[in-house]
Amino acid sequence: MKFILGKKVEMSQKYKEDGRVIPVTIVKAGPCFISQVKNNEKDGYQSVQVGIEGKKKLNKALGGHLKGLKTARCLKEFRAQNEEGFQKGQEITVAVFTPGDKVTVTANSKGRGFQGVVKRHHFSGAPKSHGDKDQLRKGGSIGAQRPQRVLKNKRMPGHMGDEQVSVKNLEVIEIDEKNNLIYIKGAIPGSRNALVKIVAEGDMKLASAAVANKETPAVEVQAPENKDNKEQVEEIVENK
Repeated sequence: MKFILGKKVEMSQKYKEDGRVIPVTIVKAGPCFISQVKNNEKDGYQSVQVGIEGKKKLNKALGGHLKGLKTARCLKEFRAQNEEGFQKGQEITVAVFTPGDKVTVTANSKGRGFQGVVKRHHFSGAPKSHGDKDQLRKGGSIGAQRPQRVLKNKRMPGHMGDEQVSVKNLEVIEIDEKNNLIYIKGAIPGSRNALVKIVAEGDMKLASAAVANKETPAVEVQAPENKDNKEQVEEIVENK
C-alpha cells in the first residue's frame, strides 16, 4: 500500500494532448518521514506512523517521541499489512505515486456552522401561503404524542460540516517531484491548506535509510607510544 500526507493547495486545470480539459486538485504532499513502526507483538496491530512538516516548538512528550528525527506538525497512522521494509526515519516523497494510480483521499470537509433543516437536510419548507410568512424554513413537528420523546436519528437543525470524508477512485494525473505536488483529477474534501491523507494500492518503494536517531558508537583513540621513553623504562627495569 502507498500512502502520504499532504496539504490541499487549490483547484486548477490540465490540458490533454487532444485538447480536453481535466479539472484537478493540487496537493502539496510531503516530504514526510516515518516516525514509528508498530507491530502485532508490541502494539497489537500493524501500522506505520508518518509525520509531515516542521514545528518550531514541541512539548516534552512529542519531543521525546521524535528524538533524533525532524519536528512534525502532525502525526498520522496508516494500517500496513506488513511492517517489513519500513524503518524509522525513512523519507516518503511523491515519487512513490505514478500517473494513473487510483487513490483514496481523506480529509475534513469545510465547516458550515449551525444550520437549519432546509440547508442541512434539504427540507422543502412550509407552504408559502397567507399566514405562513414567518414559518417558511421551520422544521415543523418533531414527533407524535407517544412515545412522548424524540425518536433517534430525527433530522433536526445542528452543526453541519467539519466531518471526515473519504473520496475513492480518484486518478492521479501528474506528479511534480521537484515541487512535491500531486495533481488529482476532480475535487477532494477540505478547504485550502487542509491536511489530506492519500492512499493507493501497490508496493511502496522506499530507499533504505539508516535510523535517524541511532547514535554512532564511540571509538576509543589511543595516543601513539613514544618509543624513546619506552626503551628508557625497559633499561631502568633491567638494571634494577
